[in-house]
Amino acid sequence: MRTFLSAVLLATATPLCLAQTFATPADTGGPTAPPKKPVSFDLSAIDKTADPCTDFYQYACGNWKKDNPIPSDQTRWGRFNELSERNNYLLYVELKSAADAPKTPLQHQYGDFFAACMNTLEVDKLGARPLEPELDAIAALDSSKDLAAFNAKQIKRGGGGFFGIGVTQDQKDSSQQIAATGQGGLTLPDKDYYLNPDQRFVTIREQYVAHMVKMFTLLGDTGDKAVAEANDVMQIETALARGSMDRVEMRDPAKRYHMMSVADLQKLSPNYDWAVYLDGIGMPQVKDIDVMSPGYVTTVNNVLSTQPIKAIKSYLRWHTLHEAAPLLSKPFEDENFAFFSHTLQGQKEEQPRWKRCTRLTDRALGEAVGQDWVKQNFPPDAKANMENLVHALEASMAADLQTLPWMSDATKVEARKKLDAITDKIGYPAHWKDYSSVIVKRDDLLGNVERADWFEQKRDLDKFGKPVDPTEWGMTPPTVNAYYNPPQNNINFPAGILQPPFYDNSLDPAVNFGGIGVVIGHEMTHGFDDQGSKYDLHGNVKVWWTPEDLAKFKERTECTAKEYDGFEVASGQNLNGHLTLGENTADNGGLRIAYQALMATLAQDGTAAEPGYVDGKRDGYTPAQRFFIAFGQVWCQNQTEQSARVLAKTDPHSPGQWRTNGTVQNFDEFGKAFGCKVGQPMMPASGGCRTW
Repeated sequence: MRTFLSAVLLATATPLCLAQTFATPADTGGPTAPPKKPVSFDLSAIDKTADPCTDFYQYACGNWKKDNPIPSDQTRWGRFNELSERNNYLLYVELKSAADAPKTPLQHQYGDFFAACMNTLEVDKLGARPLEPELDAIAALDSSKDLAAFNAKQIKRGGGGFFGIGVTQDQKDSSQQIAATGQGGLTLPDKDYYLNPDQRFVTIREQYVAHMVKMFTLLGDTGDKAVAEANDVMQIETALARGSMDRVEMRDPAKRYHMMSVADLQKLSPNYDWAVYLDGIGMPQVKDIDVMSPGYVTTVNNVLSTQPIKAIKSYLRWHTLHEAAPLLSKPFEDENFAFFSHTLQGQKEEQPRWKRCTRLTDRALGEAVGQDWVKQNFPPDAKANMENLVHALEASMAADLQTLPWMSDATKVEARKKLDAITDKIGYPAHWKDYSSVIVKRDDLLGNVERADWFEQKRDLDKFGKPVDPTEWGMTPPTVNAYYNPPQNNINFPAGILQPPFYDNSLDPAVNFGGIGVVIGHEMTHGFDDQGSKYDLHGNVKVWWTPEDLAKFKERTECTAKEYDGFEVASGQNLNGHLTLGENTADNGGLRIAYQALMATLAQDGTAAEPGYVDGKRDGYTPAQRFFIAFGQVWCQNQTEQSARVLAKTDPHSPGQWRTNGTVQNFDEFGKAFGCKVGQPMMPASGGCRTW
């Protein structure tokens, strides 16, 4: 049970005898055909019956949405999913080959992991037996005072409960790596699911309890015992929800930074022996801890002092069972899917086993799998071209900073220093992790995951007190995503996203700046959003603004928050503008910066007035229009209503419709490009909101 920091999952395997080869046992089948390769700037996706000045998202994506219903094994389907499915298929081919006939020690590592996941005969034969060691340890608990020692012993199996320790950069001195404890312990998507009195949430809580009863029954408990256990879990998790900070609060670095001595933390939670826990996990040298959520610590202490040991055991048993359920036999897997995917998210069918095992292996073996994947799918020239794009965007943002009408010269100097200090990481790590210490067995799926999990957690704990390694990555190479790291002030673009529809080197600059260019600008702007702006160029939380500029900044970001508060994602369910503020700020800034970079590139090349081409034929769109269409089409998506509601509560990103319309309506160059009139929805008379 991981109740601290957001942990990055996993790592993985040991080399075996290369002369030996295997067929994957109980292979439940792979794809019948490779997924279609996504394309950039898809003319067939455009709905020309829509007015781009009224609803640009419908114009750019209307036909795509009509032609791309949500597959039965998905809860939403968009351009990100298209590329992710393509990457996952290419990764599957690699893993299947490694499982059947490995050629290197590395392929033995991830091939065995994948084979163990695909071996459904072995998984079904074992049932819940892989959980017995941890369930026996829970049964042996006599008192809640034994919990610290229990957590320390179970950490290698991914077990424990309520509290845990991770290592993070000190936000006051980013050169230091410190111990931290956070909050967690909830199973439903958000604390609101436990506390909101709306009937929809009441129904979900009832369904959740019924699900737990079914799962406990599958574990072999009697009906009465299963009901009692489920009620115990619900009572404890509801208490934890009341004592947890909400997602908006957790976005504020100041609200999640509370350095305490271990002695003071012990006073805050006298029912948990921190010294025993720290000694048990091999960290007795820790003297001070960042207590991210003091209210959560107090709440857990109250739970341990008021709940009988029987209830605490029920809670521990539940989390052990729930977290392992997707890795257990089919009855557990099916019931887990029925509630968490079908009921909560609206997914009609479970994904094929090959898809799930491919993604699990990628998460667990990360950079082991990625080493071979990038050799096949990310040539050196792609990395070089991406570097050129990043430099163009950095120059554009530098120019943008100088023209901001609301920022003083003093703050502009500091902002430029931070921009110049941003480092770029493109494609894959300079140095790969060494997974050779992790044991992987072809007949022990859950054990493989637990050992890989412990490898990654131990690796994290070992960072305590050591210099920060800024070359590390938080995403695997095939991942279709990107991120900005505030404490390290760097931007990261995995190889997985540097492909169509985001990037296609065969197409014109307008399309690539509208796709990957906006993604680059987005990540750069994160350094200056409502969170990133609190960190200086060295990654320390520090005010580098003049008081007057900081007030203007907050006024402008509040405009954006209120604007997105008004966007509806499902009947009666609007976005939370403060939860999504950082991403919305980055979307708006990224669009503007990428557009300016395109204009600079076209001016240099002398092609600003040239219409676009597709397959050698003129399409009639100007470069500016191609830029915006390419941008909009990145966000084409369909989504179940259930998924939209869950994500509105939990996801800091807005859905595709509002990532598109919400940004273009704030950028007057869009209206000019499409000949919109002031007062139309995509060109409001107010001029919209602008920070960067």
